[in-house]
Amino acid sequence: MAGTLCLALLCAGLLWFRDSSLARVEEATVTGLTTPDAPRLKKALVDAARDMSTLHVRIGELERAASPFPVVRSIEAEADFPHALRIRVIEHRPVAALVPEGGGSRLLLAADGTALRGLEVEHPVPVLTTGGLPAGDRLSDRTTMRSLRVVAAAPVGLDRRVLTVVEDSRGMVARLRKGPEVVLGGLTALRAKWDAAALVLADPAAAGAAYVDVRLPSRPVAGGPGKPVDPLTEKSSTVDPVAPLASAAAPLENPQP
Repeated sequence: MAGTLCLALLCAGLLWFRDSSLARVEEATVTGLTTPDAPRLKKALVDAARDMSTLHVRIGELERAASPFPVVRSIEAEADFPHALRIRVIEHRPVAALVPEGGGSRLLLAADGTALRGLEVEHPVPVLTTGGLPAGDRLSDRTTMRSLRVVAAAPVGLDRRVLTVVEDSRGMVARLRKGPEVVLGGLTALRAKWDAAALVLADPAAAGAAYVDVRLPSRPVAGGPGKPVDPLTEKSSTVDPVAPLASAAAPLENPQP
């Protein structure tokens, strides 16, 4: 009985110490913020942190404090006993801009369809058209979401060359800035298809191609104006082909501007 009582008192003491003023957060630093809402978001996180102790950091409360800000993808926190807490915000990266058909204000989108309202970027992003902008914080239109998946899979360097993505009889097609169309077909193996396209585009033999077809990423085809070659049915091309590459996994190096 005495041992049980001592254990209970010890646990109670630890719980008291964990949330006592001896370990209360007095200095909270926030990093990773780049948006115009940064001052308001930082204040919300610091205010939430000051209700915690460095021995009892509640990530859920920090996430709730940041929930009004769609740009936040996740939050990390590291306590420095006795009174300091370092909070790192991981923001969504804009991968495309949504614009209503006929023009109007654009809305940046993250890879998962999160609407990044009030956010702007200086570098170019692909533009996707839609009948109307989403009213909520997430994209719900399935057709646009398919195009967004294609954009999000593009490798760094090549992603900024994508003007837009359309869907036609060939499947998903990405139109590049100062470059050919990239025919990707279905939504499977998108990363492998983009890697294959990057290899073809980096090959001098593909200069001036009107399209790069990577529906079969192990057998990419580049062609000029004329009757397109379908790699799904043709074993070889007669329209300025690029020979199938041995590897479709190499990254794009020195992409053309």
